[in-house]
Amino acid sequence: MLHSDQGVLYRTAGYRELLAGHSMVQSMSRKANCWDNAPMESFFAVLKTECFYNAGELTVDELMKQIDDYMDYYNRERCSLKLKKLSPVAYRTQLAQSA
Repeated sequence: MLHSDQGVLYRTAGYRELLAGHSMVQSMSRKANCWDNAPMESFFAVLKTECFYNAGELTVDELMKQIDDYMDYYNRERCSLKLKKLSPVAYRTQLAQSA
C-alpha cells in the first residue's frame, strides 16, 4: 500500500498503472484534509533525521538496506514516550497479553 495526498501526480493514469504493475494498492488522504497525512509526515521526518542526516550519497542498494535496518530498529528497539517508553513491538505484545 502506498499512501499519499491527492497531488496531481498521484492521480495520473500512468502513476496508478505503475503502482498496479508492482501489485501496490493506492491510498489517498481526503480532499482538503491535511491531517490525514500527518502521522506519515511525522514518521518520515523522524526517519530522515535519524537515518539519513549526514549520510551522503547512497546507492539504491545501500538506501534500501539502510531503510530496512532502520525499520527493524524502529519497530523492535526504538522506545517511544507515546507507547509508555516501549518499542512498537513490545507495546503491541503487551496489549495483546492484557486483552
